[in-house]
Amino acid sequence: MSKQAGADTTGPARPLALAALDDAARAGLLDDATEHVSFRIPRALLDAARRGTGIASTTQLGLAALAMLAGPDPVSAAMQRTRGALGKAHELEY
Repeated sequence: MSKQAGADTTGPARPLALAALDDAARAGLLDDATEHVSFRIPRALLDAARRGTGIASTTQLGLAALAMLAGPDPVSAAMQRTRGALGKAHELEY
């Protein structure tokens, strides 16, 4: 999803949000029937999320947020992949 509806091109978290949406699309999570969701959110939080992602559409912003929650934790994957592998230059002092 290189171009999201209601999105501009700014925001430091935009690449993460778009990557999460791409991952969700590849996993088939965006192909299902839609569900109407409605909730109240503090305006300051909404505005900060819009600035951080560059996503103006509330629907696209909500999809990005849920996609980020639904995806795997990249830190967890990195920790599992490198468990027990510090390298020769590292020493543990007990």
